[in-house]
Amino acid sequence: MDAAQTIRDCIADVTALRLHRTGDPALGAAVGSVKSLQARRFRGTYADLMGSPAFGPAAQFFLEELYSDTDYTDRDLQFGRIAGTLQPMFPQPVVTTAVALAVLHAQTEELDQDMGRAWLLLEADAANAAARYTAAWRTVGQRHARAQQLQRVLAMGTDLARLTRTPGLRMMLRMMRGPANAAGMGALQRFLEAGFDTFGQLARQRGGVEQFLATIEQRERALMDLLFDADPVTCGTQLASTLGQAR
Repeated sequence: MDAAQTIRDCIADVTALRLHRTGDPALGAAVGSVKSLQARRFRGTYADLMGSPAFGPAAQFFLEELYSDTDYTDRDLQFGRIAGTLQPMFPQPVVTTAVALAVLHAQTEELDQDMGRAWLLLEADAANAAARYTAAWRTVGQRHARAQQLQRVLAMGTDLARLTRTPGLRMMLRMMRGPANAAGMGALQRFLEAGFDTFGQLARQRGGVEQFLATIEQRERALMDLLFDADPVTCGTQLASTLGQAR
């Protein structure tokens, strides 16, 4: 399957999930609650990185582009429309990164929707959202999918860092800003430029990219082990503590 078709299929899957939530407001609200909690969790887990001059920009980029509760509807519609023009306009490494982003996005939306369904089945307790999240996580399960999702996040960081080592690519991206916006590729262009600049800055620090991604991997794997395997009370307490660190 070519890049354009993969992107179209992923965006179609995401759009179908959103349409389902539109017809089921309770589910939509539940998925929104899950996404909001996950964004807060990320801020809490990486409060030290977010406040670091060295790693702060990369952590903020991951939050905004991969772990955010932002509504990406407009970006997705644009992304789907321009899929067929990606390969003629962008070099292959950029196209590969765009495909990886679409695949990760579709998987994340599916898991979040599953979490929303589980969230609805559990008793609401505003004071104990962490315990409810833990129970929803275990109801959904899908440990392999969670591990795969993390690997795709890490691969996205690696791909962006690799792009920064492509001679002349930053200048090419800058020169393409006008044509990309005119062709309806503004969202992809902004993502690529932000990722390029963020990881380019990180790559200038010796071992910076590797250290950043290793930290993400270690903490996310520890979180998954906690959510899947720890005593529910312990898990809820630790997650609540992480949420309390979010700013």
